[in-house]
Amino acid sequence: MLKKSALYLFISILLSLSFTTVSQAQDNVGETVRITTSDGNVLMGVIEQENDDQVIIRVDGIGEVTVQKSNIKKFEIINPDRIRNGDYWFDNPHGTRYFFAPNAIGLQKGTGYYQNAWIFFNNVNYGISNNFSIGAGLIPGFLFGGGLDATPLWILPKFSIPVSGDNFHLGVGAMIGGIIGSGSGALFYGSGTVGSTDKNLTVGLGYGASGGELSSTPLVNISGMYRAKRTIYMLGELYVLPGIDGSGVALMGARWAPENFAVDFGLILPLEDTGDFIAIPWLGVSIPFGNR
Repeated sequence: MLKKSALYLFISILLSLSFTTVSQAQDNVGETVRITTSDGNVLMGVIEQENDDQVIIRVDGIGEVTVQKSNIKKFEIINPDRIRNGDYWFDNPHGTRYFFAPNAIGLQKGTGYYQNAWIFFNNVNYGISNNFSIGAGLIPGFLFGGGLDATPLWILPKFSIPVSGDNFHLGVGAMIGGIIGSGSGALFYGSGTVGSTDKNLTVGLGYGASGGELSSTPLVNISGMYRAKRTIYMLGELYVLPGIDGSGVALMGARWAPENFAVDFGLILPLEDTGDFIAIPWLGVSIPFGNR
């Protein structure tokens, strides 16, 4: 009797494991996926069948396609809403910043980017958690004969708090730095961002600090982003020191951003007539990295 009970228990465990395996293998059925194979082909469709060895997806215009799991390089479950006219609008990998100013949206944990503008300006930012990121940057004066004592560097901590899902965020952060061997200073800011990573508007307020004193005049920043095409974004930044004539500056332009890099083109424009000064061009490149 005891042996039969043990046998029944053993069979029950095997059946339980079998059904668990099948259930796990079928977890993704019905999901919209984007599969990149080892030879570089990209397939996008809905999973119809899946087991431990292969996955069958239905691709629009093609039909059922069987992919061996051993041949899958990258497997992504995607939101069907991001497929527009047959094209996949991937998540914006540069959605937490404009040309220069950050917004209140946080970098996701394990993701980051390197940014370079006009060779001189270098920045790296990385998400420690979904709500906190840290960055650092420098202008390499030592590469141009200036020595280490002519090298500005800074760190960029930032906290982000989602208030209303993905539609409203609050953020606080700082730019703390100085020139090696010389004085240091900081800019502390708070900001609010309305919208998604594809289109948003940010209003920020910052105060400079130096020598233990905080400035009495805030720096007001208004910035916006609009995704016009799959890889094209329109960007704008505005900076004003209230009460100080001639302090307003705008940075307007566009970003070309495939999945693996971005190039920013813009013009820095004064808000008031300054005589001969018309505009300064802006050119920047950034590369995302991490667990995307």
